[in-house]
Amino acid sequence: MDVDLARGIGGAVNRVLATAQNGLEVLRFGGFDTGTEPAPFQVVETEKMFRLRRYFPDDEGAGAHVILVHPMMVSANIYDVTEEKGAVSVLHRHGIIPWVVDFGSPDREEGGKERTLADHIVALSRIVDIVRETTGCDVHLAGYSQGGMFVYQCAALRRSKGIASVITFGSPVDVLAALPLGLPAGLAAPGAEFLADKVFPHISIPGWLARTGFQMLDPVKTARSRLDFLRQLHDRDALLPREDQRRFLEDDGWVAWSGPAIAELLRQFVSHNRMMSGGFVINGDLVTLAEITCPVLAFVGTADDIGQPAAVRGIVRAAPKADVYEYRLPVGHFGLVVGSVSGNQTWPTTAEWIRWCEKLGPMPDDVEPMSENPAGSGTGVTMASRVQHGLNAVADASVGIGRDLVDSAVSMQRTSRAIAAESVRTVPRLFRLGQIQPSTRISLGKLMSENNRRAREKELFLFENRVLTHEQVNTRIDNVVAGLISCGIRPGQRVGVLMDTRPSALVVVAALSRLGSVGVLLTPDLDISVGVKMTEARVIITDPNHLDIAREHSNRVLVLGGGSGDSRVIEAADGETVVDMEQIDPDAVPLPSWYRPDPGLAGDLAFILFTRGATFELTPWPVTNHRFAISAFGAASAAGLTANDTVYCLPPLSHPSGLLTTLGATLVGRSRIALSNGVDAKTFSTEVLRYGVTVVSYTWTMMADVVRSPDFEINQHNPIRLFMGSGMPAGLWADVLDSFPRAHVLEFFATADGSAILSNVSGAKLGAMGRPLPETSAVKIAAVDGDWEILRVGDDGFIAEAGVDEVGVLMSSARHRFATNGPVLSDVFGSHDRWELSNHLFRTDSDGDLWYMGAVGSVIASPGGPVFRPPIEQALSLVRGVDLVTVYRVHVGGDGDGGDGDGGVDLAVAALTVRDGAADSITVSTLRGALGGLSAAERPHLITIVGSIDLSESYRPLSSGLAAKGVPKPGPRVWYRDEEGRYRRFTKAVATELGWS
Repeated sequence: MDVDLARGIGGAVNRVLATAQNGLEVLRFGGFDTGTEPAPFQVVETEKMFRLRRYFPDDEGAGAHVILVHPMMVSANIYDVTEEKGAVSVLHRHGIIPWVVDFGSPDREEGGKERTLADHIVALSRIVDIVRETTGCDVHLAGYSQGGMFVYQCAALRRSKGIASVITFGSPVDVLAALPLGLPAGLAAPGAEFLADKVFPHISIPGWLARTGFQMLDPVKTARSRLDFLRQLHDRDALLPREDQRRFLEDDGWVAWSGPAIAELLRQFVSHNRMMSGGFVINGDLVTLAEITCPVLAFVGTADDIGQPAAVRGIVRAAPKADVYEYRLPVGHFGLVVGSVSGNQTWPTTAEWIRWCEKLGPMPDDVEPMSENPAGSGTGVTMASRVQHGLNAVADASVGIGRDLVDSAVSMQRTSRAIAAESVRTVPRLFRLGQIQPSTRISLGKLMSENNRRAREKELFLFENRVLTHEQVNTRIDNVVAGLISCGIRPGQRVGVLMDTRPSALVVVAALSRLGSVGVLLTPDLDISVGVKMTEARVIITDPNHLDIAREHSNRVLVLGGGSGDSRVIEAADGETVVDMEQIDPDAVPLPSWYRPDPGLAGDLAFILFTRGATFELTPWPVTNHRFAISAFGAASAAGLTANDTVYCLPPLSHPSGLLTTLGATLVGRSRIALSNGVDAKTFSTEVLRYGVTVVSYTWTMMADVVRSPDFEINQHNPIRLFMGSGMPAGLWADVLDSFPRAHVLEFFATADGSAILSNVSGAKLGAMGRPLPETSAVKIAAVDGDWEILRVGDDGFIAEAGVDEVGVLMSSARHRFATNGPVLSDVFGSHDRWELSNHLFRTDSDGDLWYMGAVGSVIASPGGPVFRPPIEQALSLVRGVDLVTVYRVHVGGDGDGGDGDGGVDLAVAALTVRDGAADSITVSTLRGALGGLSAAERPHLITIVGSIDLSESYRPLSSGLAAKGVPKPGPRVWYRDEEGRYRRFTKAVATELGWS
């Protein structure tokens, strides 16, 4: 017994002595000397941003080449932590030649603290070129954590050129799908935006803080690892195998992180999640992961709390053109690339993958095509995965239960949080709109000035793969203002604008607003001479494409856009003045004392647009700054626009949807605006993904050229959430929803002669105009008698309101403080009220939603009763195979003058165009079914299939050419309505019998 006691005491003493000795070595040297040597490498290229290492440089053997990329906060040595299990050693043993990118530590590199995220990606692309030039073959690009994000972004920037495959380890793509610590995206996104804007542009993260932050993501594991180390401190031999890894994690492996790079990461890839949506910016180039075409292998750590599986698997949706595979490991974030599991599985599998891509071997075992959401994967790291990872069961259960409780609470409160978030965006906008008085300074130019002060360096315009920031645009506007002043343009002057919808056109309109002039928006498909005469716009600003047209209608033309320089020659003919504004030096223009930027008041005239009424006559539409503000703020609120949105502008700037709804609402929402270079399916599909488009603006039938084109292909995981505009036919509306099932359509209606603005916010009723936007004028439908222009008086002497489904005239409440365009009536529905009378007919359904029935002058007064065009056009547009529809009036019989006493009658004719191969599907039965919701008297007298229907520049179907031809000639594709409302073939005999020949 005494011997055993002595042995026990001796053992304890030896253990204490060993602990003290080992502890002293750790304190003095930071750890144990393991005797291991790093793998040999040679720095083959050194540039400001990087040093490029080639490992095992003396090995001249042939093999595939892989470039390994480290995250910004972790040292490049992460790929060589242990001698036997390190990435470079394992890959080399499997015949792969490893190259490692070393970005260094920013706090030790010249200019390192000013590095941006784009600097790293551009540098990586440069490295790919270097290795390809050296080796003569394409390379495999691999990255861990944020290094993998770099790899994705570089492959997208290069559009996979020169890249054989992409390999990532715990690299999130859909960042907001699953954040570390279970942070809700609704809180993380605005928090990231705040940090990106206010904090990290001014500070950087030192290496020790990066290490501390990493360890705090899993404090239980960190504490347990340190406790295990202390408990085994007496046993040097037990600690040595993991000593290199411990020292890397505790000290050697961490480097500083530059503030601008963090800010860019937070803004683009956390707050806006543009790895998923596309449209992120790399040195002025717009990039999307959708342009990755090479094979992708993503390693997924099922216990990874940083690169969580749901976030990593976002790549399968973000890169639809790539073949995406995954390999799952029951490890955490660090264990994917360092440790025994990575040495035995990660790196051998990586080598086998590279050999498979090179057609030198089979697909690695357990590598499988990635699924978006594998069964049982959930949205985060499961409790079972944590247990497999070796965490303490009790601690893990507590964390898991807590996470489940948090998830449940988040789920229960999701609706209320969404409502609260929407209120935070919407209420201030509506409050500001409600506070506007005639003397309030508000204008397009002022909104752009305000956004420039708040978000100077953020993107505003996207066009042809170019990016312009608020500051760049604002500077350009000020320069154009100087040019306008030098050309003699003054506040209040009406100036024609005849330009394509490009950044230069938007700048011109904004510059006129900033100067206080009135922009008259002209288009080639209008009668420009009439428009110029109506508005007294004696000066026209144009681009080179429309110079010849502008010179035909004005003797004073200013040319802007299209470049400048000695090669640009613009000559003026006799009696005209043509000024090339690109040749004006804005710095040499003295600004007069009267110039005050953005002087526009709410009651001032801001723009003049043009419309065509039922008689197709050109009608000017004056738009005050208040009207602009109503449309801009109202549309931004209805669409829920935020800084996360990129709005794709398809309409021309001369159309209200382009100027008011798109440009105005985008500025109010502080969103990005992407300008299209044409409306066609291929351009649309490419630019939506490249720009990261979330909202598409349209007019009339514009989307038909996209969704009905045989060339239309779109990633079903595209970022579009909303289509907003006006005039979309119900049939096209249905096709758009079929093509974009996760989006909805927001249809607007605005009167040209009043202040009513309606929107179908819910999008539930195809073709409905909805209700008035908040803080815009209230509307009522006045009952009418006879010819639709006489208001019906009720028993109390006031105008009666139309009943449910009764057609009446739209009237909007007239505010005393603003001038109006239409006639204003007093004491209409009650004493002392004021209502502005429109010339538009509506009906109200039982839910209170408004349906457009056409302009007063568009009603076709047929012998059987009035025929309204819009309901017919909407109904026929829903017929399968129909492309375009227009309804028009044809006068037959009488003396031909169309007057009330000529003895003739007016017929309603519906003209259809059909899609390729669909003509035979248009039958009497389909027409009867389509128009079944209308009474017999409300249906068109004739329906004809025509070869084409003309479209305006805004894609509105035009019927004037068809109407001029009179009654359609009898034939197999023309039908007439009989007395019972049924359709029959229109023959010569029928035409003669009815007197319609």
